[in-house]
Amino acid sequence: MELGLYDGAYYLAGYAVECALKACIAKATSRSEFPDKKRVDLSHSHDLLQLIKVAGLKDEHHERIKGDPVFETNWEIVNYWSEQSRYRRNTHESAQALVSAVSAGRNGVISWIKLHW
Repeated sequence: MELGLYDGAYYLAGYAVECALKACIAKATSRSEFPDKKRVDLSHSHDLLQLIKVAGLKDEHHERIKGDPVFETNWEIVNYWSEQSRYRRNTHESAQALVSAVSAGRNGVISWIKLHW
């Protein structure tokens, strides 16, 4: 399958969020810890909301959404992404919106996640 010009940027931005959440999960795991199997299994996911829960960030995420309408909009854009995005054709506008939502300074999704890793 040949990638369109914007497809790569679109799905890579989503994977950046996924990897950032997995970094939070890793940080919460002690080096000498033998992790709970269910937690490990749940970590092997592309579902961003599930990863937020596994990382222990559900309450912080909810509070941030309630208190920051710009972040809420950015989260909605990011949450539309899935690993299946690589099979969709993406427009310049959708790729630009996702990249902006991920990287938008203090209201960006990555900026919020970085507070927790």
